[in-house]
Amino acid sequence: MDTADLKPGRLAADDYASRFGDAHAPLTRTQALIEAERCYYCFDAPCQTACPTGIDVPTFIQRIAQDNVRGAAETILTANPLGGLCARVCPTEVLCEQACVRNTNESKPVEIGLLQRFAVEAHFATPGARPLFERGQPTGKRVAVVGAGPSGLAAAHGLAWRGHDVVLFDAAPKLGGLNEYGLATYKVAGGFAQREIDWLLSIGGITPRLNCRLGRDITLDGLLAEYDAVFVGLGLQGVNALGIAEPELPGLRDAVDFIAELRQSDPAQVPVGRKVVVIGGGMTAVDAAVQSKLLGAETVTMVYRRGQEGLSASTHEQHWAQTHGVTIRCWARPLAVEAESGVLRGLRFAATRLEGGKLVDTGEQFVIEADLVLRAIGQTFDDHPVGAALDLQGGRLKTDADGRTSLARVWAGGDCRAGGRDLTVEAVEHGKRAAASIDHALQHASARHLDKEAAHG
Repeated sequence: MDTADLKPGRLAADDYASRFGDAHAPLTRTQALIEAERCYYCFDAPCQTACPTGIDVPTFIQRIAQDNVRGAAETILTANPLGGLCARVCPTEVLCEQACVRNTNESKPVEIGLLQRFAVEAHFATPGARPLFERGQPTGKRVAVVGAGPSGLAAAHGLAWRGHDVVLFDAAPKLGGLNEYGLATYKVAGGFAQREIDWLLSIGGITPRLNCRLGRDITLDGLLAEYDAVFVGLGLQGVNALGIAEPELPGLRDAVDFIAELRQSDPAQVPVGRKVVVIGGGMTAVDAAVQSKLLGAETVTMVYRRGQEGLSASTHEQHWAQTHGVTIRCWARPLAVEAESGVLRGLRFAATRLEGGKLVDTGEQFVIEADLVLRAIGQTFDDHPVGAALDLQGGRLKTDADGRTSLARVWAGGDCRAGGRDLTVEAVEHGKRAAASIDHALQHASARHLDKEAAHG
């Protein structure tokens, strides 16, 4: 093994398009019509209750069955302005589809996620389709939305729809946040994330400002002085360390950076090793591991410190990894990076077990050879940009149910907000609810101002 084992271009040129295309083929019109007929159109449907954004699932499926694609898309996007992307990436198997009543008598629920994707993408592909939403009458109020991930985009859309002027700030050169930089290429193939963002911005009233970082280019105090309200959707910017000495070595990197590089460049140019180790047990770990295998790695091992039941990746995601040749090894934690002459050779692990409810080492140690090690052991909220202005809870921003923070005129949502499940669809709901709350607050502020004017008149 030498430094050449970490290199790009392991595959034939034609292989990259097939390996990094759509993970699942979309439904055809005929398939969608047939699948829609399987729905019972339940009253008080459990699938709708299970959806964090409350999409009226029976109604949109019924409209598909009626061949009314526009009506189906309108039902979806009214509840979830990022309904197309959520249909691709959300764990529908543990949300709406798990709640489907078809599971009672059959082993197969209605394919809600695929039907949702079909409706939204069919509408987007319709030439000259009329806009589903029109911007409300301008209110004269200005709102700053910081962070253009799922929560920020949903908040911006909801505020613009209500007639407010929105300036959408993001530190990256593209809008989208996690949707653009943090998901496996095969989940959002074909530039879909940007197509949905283009649709979302078409409502008008939203002005993006890119390459603009809170704490560097703008401040919370400055925004509050210039805008009537602020929504913070910063996501999780910090990456947890392994908790061991981590020398600066080629091949020792964060999984989130690896995934972002794959999304923003030609996969053929992304270096990968022959032997890859991914530390972690969540969706990011699965995305990094599977894509390493797709890039041509010979062996890929996901290592998790507890048992398989503790993996945060869903059973569906675990199966996806295993069917792509990824080995999932549980009950092990990293002890030391193995390197020689500045070259990464592998990782030494300690075997673990539970003892009295605590994780302890068994005394056994082993080494897994690797020329690429990807850290995917969770991300943290970086509170430096907001300073001490906002209260935290469990290391994230403390809010009420509608996203109000401890500071007047500031709301927050998405992964940076305490108490969430780090789901794209839940982040969208945060932004949607915050937009309604901000609108309500601005309307009442205007009403109080008019009352004062009348009193002094």
